[in-house]
Amino acid sequence: MATNVLDTAAPTGAVRRPPWRSPHGEPAYARPVLLVLVVLAAVLFAWGIDRSTYHTFYASAVRSMTQSWKAFFYGSFDPGNSITLDKLPGFLWPQALSARIFGFHPWSVTLPQVLEGVASLLVLYRLVRRWAGVHAALIAGAAFLVTPVAIGLFRTSVEDPMFTLCLLLAAEATQRAARDGRLRPLVMAGVWIGVGFQAKMLEAWVVLPALALVHLLSAPLPLRRRLAHLGVSALVMTAVSASWMVAVTLTPAQNRPYVDGTTNNSAFSMVVGYNFLTRFSSLGIDAASTGSVSSQFGGGGHGGAGTYDGHRDLGTGGAQGAGAARDPRGSTGAGAAAAEPTAAGAGARSQAAGGPGGGQDGWGKMFDTALASQTGWFYPIAAIAAVCGLLWSRGRPRTDRLRAGYVLWSTWLALYFLVFSAGSVAGHTYYMGVIAVPLAALTGAGTVLMWRAHRAGGPRAWALPGAVAATAVWAAYLAGQFPSFVPWLPPTVAVLGLAGLALLFVARPGRPRAGGRLALAGLAACLAALLIAPSAWAVQVFAPSYRTNVMGSVGPNGVPRSHGTTGPGAARLGRTAWAGEGGFGRGISGGTRGMSRDGSGARGGFGGGFGGTATGGGLSAAQNRLLAYTRAHQGSAAYVFATTGWSSAAPYILAAGAHVLPIGGFSGRVPFPTEDRFQQLVATGKVRYVLLSGGRGTSLTAGGTRTAADGTRKPGGAIGTPPAGTGQTAAAQITGWVRATCARVPASAYGGTDVAAGGSSLPGLAGAMASTEVLYRCGPAQ
Repeated sequence: MATNVLDTAAPTGAVRRPPWRSPHGEPAYARPVLLVLVVLAAVLFAWGIDRSTYHTFYASAVRSMTQSWKAFFYGSFDPGNSITLDKLPGFLWPQALSARIFGFHPWSVTLPQVLEGVASLLVLYRLVRRWAGVHAALIAGAAFLVTPVAIGLFRTSVEDPMFTLCLLLAAEATQRAARDGRLRPLVMAGVWIGVGFQAKMLEAWVVLPALALVHLLSAPLPLRRRLAHLGVSALVMTAVSASWMVAVTLTPAQNRPYVDGTTNNSAFSMVVGYNFLTRFSSLGIDAASTGSVSSQFGGGGHGGAGTYDGHRDLGTGGAQGAGAARDPRGSTGAGAAAAEPTAAGAGARSQAAGGPGGGQDGWGKMFDTALASQTGWFYPIAAIAAVCGLLWSRGRPRTDRLRAGYVLWSTWLALYFLVFSAGSVAGHTYYMGVIAVPLAALTGAGTVLMWRAHRAGGPRAWALPGAVAATAVWAAYLAGQFPSFVPWLPPTVAVLGLAGLALLFVARPGRPRAGGRLALAGLAACLAALLIAPSAWAVQVFAPSYRTNVMGSVGPNGVPRSHGTTGPGAARLGRTAWAGEGGFGRGISGGTRGMSRDGSGARGGFGGGFGGTATGGGLSAAQNRLLAYTRAHQGSAAYVFATTGWSSAAPYILAAGAHVLPIGGFSGRVPFPTEDRFQQLVATGKVRYVLLSGGRGTSLTAGGTRTAADGTRKPGGAIGTPPAGTGQTAAAQITGWVRATCARVPASAYGGTDVAAGGSSLPGLAGAMASTEVLYRCGPAQ
């Protein structure tokens, strides 16, 4: 009998399953719930993306990277490829590609982080489902999604979104390698760690002990082969991690940008010294031999590199650019004292005023109210889950998958917890995204593990009620630290927790008429008690008054009752002044306000201060006239003008892609260009105009004195910095030479009004700008 091979009724292979239907062996509701979580993640991460703001320092580099592939590869801050960022550029590559495709807008720069956030949620779900089952994965996904720092993280244009995704992908590959005993997935894990290194440098290597332990303890291979596989993976990881640094090192210095953050133009110095060792100065670690600019002059890093006596000298020619005065408490200008509290301000307040954990630069910072309210809602249940998971899995086979998972997440959490406790955070809430991942995973798996133990009865049955009670008490305490934000939240957490515990007690095994439905109701109430408080923080992104926070904070605009003075969180806080914004006079993302170049806190001051966020993207009328004038008279010069500090250059780069030469790098202390090199640029006609701050913005010295917190004068460029004995920085030397040698351009030449030095007839923003910035013409034809 003939068979029709084209018979449509005949099976032709596996039947495709609709994406909303759960795979075989999973509950029917599993996939729909996952899809709901994914949709919620996309909405939370992308809500208001059209109103997102620039992270000024990084966005300037993105704009430059869209103009040439050379700038793209090196991560040049300026379109002229004179100096790089003080970070590896890998995390900006997706942002620059998005800006090349969709155009340079705040939303196009933020879009890659939204996609990285959704991908992170899916990878976390996949990891936990393979390890502890679908219910644990769903709970973990929900816990991750309501953690405030996870929401804020994937709405910001910083390093950690890409870094977090890469670590999750590395863990997923390691899990497959340990399960199957295959080399290829382990090599891929090394690749993902290397890619994560391009985003966050040596912080990507912190997770290596956790991944190595999982493979060594659980891979179904002889020990020799396990070690050999780890060795191959380590070689691949090292090669990928060092690829950019090696490429920069092998490129002649004259053919590439100067490496920011260093005194020796070395990519290795920037990674090892400036961005790693200086973060642990509180432990007595000295990076003086690494070529790190922060070890030479103090300051320089991002919220912690080069902190002295608990205060950070941000510099007046670079980090602040505008020369905003910084008082000993960590506030900037008179206006900071009256700053309107924001989530980021709360994140930085502990640095100035302390708190339960001793502030964000102490060993107890992870329990400080400001950080814990963004990250640590699940501390108790995650810790109990880790202990129970490891203890209860004793005696299992070496290759047991459940124990391997607890080893992975417990070690991951412990390592980063220790690193952040020892190092400096200084308001960078988004650092904590890598902590939120293991907390969510342990919460999901631990809830399922302890639920099963509870239903089985015996002494272990008390683990779940204990974990829920501890977590609910902790959540009520954290919520209670913000009494003006949802006052009913702490009692609601308490009521839900008590109701859940009561139902679990009534329905516990061994009691008459113990019902499964009653127990499930108790579990649901317990989960609600755990999730409701962080959810109240997370949904603040929907508030009409919410603005994307450059530090990754999400939550109430209120001061925790344990905190006092409001201070800026880090060197990148603030806002560059754009047309129509009125400078720093308004409440801004980041917790700093009221700052002007003279430190008076006057409204209308020219922006750029701490340079964290910027909206709009247009120049003011005064800025446009100045740019038009310098472009019209640029001639064959390579740069429209040079200026002291990245924050003075950023508006022109962001708005117009102008080739502006920033002097001194991010900190203002980088010896690029040197005075001799700058004079050569002028002599050869590559630089014709220089825009200088008219106030204190460029008088950086390595020696000198500063006022300490106790009111005494101390030597050095930063509080507690010993005298370097090297005199002024290159930026200060160049400033002195320009003022002594070059001709001042009358303000009337570019639409202003010539007035006495230090004053201006222009109103508002333009007036403050004109009174603090002076244009000079240099060169033979000046």
